Amino acid sequence: MKSAKVRIDPDPALGPAAPAADACTLTILIPCLDEAETLAACVTAGLDYLREAGVAGEVLVSDNGSTDGSQAIAAALGARVIQAPTRGYGGALGDGIAAARGRYVIMGDADDSYDLRHLDAFLAALEGGADLVMGNRFQGGIMPDAMPFLHRYLGNPVLTFIGRLLFAAPVRDFHCGLRGFSRAAVLGLGLKTTGMEFASEMVVRASLAGLTIVEVPTTLKKDGRSRAPHLKTWRDGWRHLRFLLLHSPRWTFVYPGLSFLLVGAAITLALLFGPLTVAPGVSLDVHTFLVGCISMLVGVQVLSFGMIARRSLERGGVLAPKARYQALMQGISLETWLRMAGVLVVAGVCGFGWAAWRWSAMGFGPLGSGQLLRAMILAGCAVAAGVQLGSSAFLLGILEIGGSLESRAGKPGRTP
Repeated sequence: MKSAKVRIDPDPALGPAAPAADACTLTILIPCLDEAETLAACVTAGLDYLREAGVAGEVLVSDNGSTDGSQAIAAALGARVIQAPTRGYGGALGDGIAAARGRYVIMGDADDSYDLRHLDAFLAALEGGADLVMGNRFQGGIMPDAMPFLHRYLGNPVLTFIGRLLFAAPVRDFHCGLRGFSRAAVLGLGLKTTGMEFASEMVVRASLAGLTIVEVPTTLKKDGRSRAPHLKTWRDGWRHLRFLLLHSPRWTFVYPGLSFLLVGAAITLALLFGPLTVAPGVSLDVHTFLVGCISMLVGVQVLSFGMIARRSLERGGVLAPKARYQALMQGISLETWLRMAGVLVVAGVCGFGWAAWRWSAMGFGPLGSGQLLRAMILAGCAVAAGVQLGSSAFLLGILEIGGSLESRAGKPGRTP
């Protein structure tokens, strides 16, 4: 995590000393940006929980540059306050996790929409071995006016469905702001995002890393603020979706590419030798044949992007290498890709040559919609596919060079 590299010292004037790290079991982390209206209720609830449950811990407010006196309010009530240097919701949380003293961290929003006096289920699950404990508002209950209509019936369900589909995450409420986790486990994930998509990143990376994730019912009530929330529905919804798609090359590239390739191949083969009648008075001819060839061309390009994306994410440590994929990539070298590309280009050029010869015999007249036009279309797509494949092969080779240099730089005795 980028923020973990920054040393964050609390201001001695902003609150009393918290338990030492070796004696602190739980940090209740509250990210804050101008939350003077509701922060006091959240801090008080967190401190009440620690006292009533007999848990050695702290309430930590990670402030993101408030100008309404939120820091002084939290400190006066007994919270530890830090100034988070990284801007954004994810930035405040990342810096807060880095500065937390507890073995476990339970994070909750500063808008008083979650009751921080009822955290027993979270702590029990953590002490029982869970690495990440997610609140589920749809199971625990959503009070009237607590969640906007679009968030409740479109945004959250759709993004959660996509996250479960793409990453097999055992979570039915991806964006609950109340969640607990092992501090060491989450620091080990190397979370990087600084915006609202931090919520998705935590679940996705925990799933990819094979961490133990459980859910507990959580109640959501209407927040106590009079101003509009920091969350922007469409902007932040897109940022969540963008993050999910960028981290799943299989669903973003491989499956769509295979679909284009197979459908295009089926259409092309069906129409290769002439039109096809599909219903009385309805037939598919050369125009549909062109669509099939273009579909195959798109499939080849998207599939090659998928292989490049997969390797890039592996190099960046985002995705764990898969043995099956590694075996495939070891068996298909740059030279193998180039040979396949060369075959396609040569076949396409030969097809063009044959078509040109036949066309010249016709005096270069109208091509019509017969075999000659089909041959020229197929030859053109073969050349284009070969060029695409060859270019992708060199791009992948460049990425391999970069990975090799990074590996060498990390070896003892070499200068980075």
